[in-house]
Amino acid sequence: MSFRDENEDGGRDLKKPFLHTGSWYRMGSRQSSLMGSSQAIRDSSVSVLACVLIVALGPIQFGFTGGYSSPTQSAISDDLNLTVSEFSVFGSLSNVGAMVGAIASGQIAEYIGRKGSLMIAAIPNIIGWLAISFAKDSSFLYMGRLLEGFGVGIISYTVPVYIAEIAPQNMRGGLGSVNQLAVTIGIMLAYLLGLFVNWRVLAVLGILPCLILIPGLFFIPESPRWLAKMGMTEEFEASLQVLRGTIFKTAGISSSNAATFGLGAVQVLATAVSTWLVDKTGRRLLLIVSSAGMTVSLLVVAVSFFLKDLISEDSSTFYGILGIIAVVGVVCMIVAFSLGMGPIPWIIMSEILPINIKGLAGSVATLANWFFAWLNYNDCKLALDMEQWRNLYSLHAYVCSRCGICDSLGP
Repeated sequence: MSFRDENEDGGRDLKKPFLHTGSWYRMGSRQSSLMGSSQAIRDSSVSVLACVLIVALGPIQFGFTGGYSSPTQSAISDDLNLTVSEFSVFGSLSNVGAMVGAIASGQIAEYIGRKGSLMIAAIPNIIGWLAISFAKDSSFLYMGRLLEGFGVGIISYTVPVYIAEIAPQNMRGGLGSVNQLAVTIGIMLAYLLGLFVNWRVLAVLGILPCLILIPGLFFIPESPRWLAKMGMTEEFEASLQVLRGTIFKTAGISSSNAATFGLGAVQVLATAVSTWLVDKTGRRLLLIVSSAGMTVSLLVVAVSFFLKDLISEDSSTFYGILGIIAVVGVVCMIVAFSLGMGPIPWIIMSEILPINIKGLAGSVATLANWFFAWLNYNDCKLALDMEQWRNLYSLHAYVCSRCGICDSLGP
């Protein structure tokens, strides 16, 4: 029995979309009022890579949201008279909003499609950035940060799922890594632009990825797997025709903000390397190497802080060397994270979950990610307040070592 026959037989039992999003997701079908016939779409040679680059604007928004609080802390605190604790709440609220978005993301993506959920995610992001840009007190800041987090929670689930569902098998790992690469680019852009513009202008610039994403969604096809699940056979076939039309053959520092941008640039480069390696070496090997590299790097940083606590700052040479070692350890940790633990879990989540439970299970996985991100943020704040960095890095090294053991024992 053909795939089409199976879907026609089982279509009666499938849930219909909660919100019928109209002809814009049916790109390439005869009914499309926006782009014409499927032949016109095929003639335009719309490729999988082009679709991935458009939806990658979502993770860029994700990264920009995460990076925004770093270069703006002093300016926002001074302009709005925020205490350190109040600004810490502002920083952590994106994780809280993302947890809420993660809970809803699976069901939203199942009922109205991957493109529809990205459209919905873009709206609170835009509203959130505007609220922050025009904020006169902490209430608007908090509301904007929550809205951004909600949108990011949906994006962080939907984009890797969409990429996995449209990508050919031989390109799935590399294209899937584009998600994390885009996140790191967003972080780096927030760090870089934060060096030159004030926090209100930076918030306005944060709107741009979603403003470009929304019209871009009208020019790419819906996930064929979702269309098939919904029994939309004609749209499913048109979507495949679009996606398979063309595939490219070659697939201690003086300025803390400048240093942060440097780390962001390193993260982008390392994630780009991972994008190239993932289909050549396999997921498991990169996860093991990444976990081991993070463990060693974090231990180096922890030992450096431990030794710095034992000696006097008057021992300038040795004290300075320890500071350099700690910085090198952090850079190596970022590189190791970007090679495996950053991009690959999102790829695996989008690949291994069966279509009938992908919405619920994906929401749970994304919720777990944002919950632990929130815990990590608060752990870092506690370590800063108590000046216990060595204990924090030691704990993180232990967690990474356990992850590496689990990866090595996996199938």
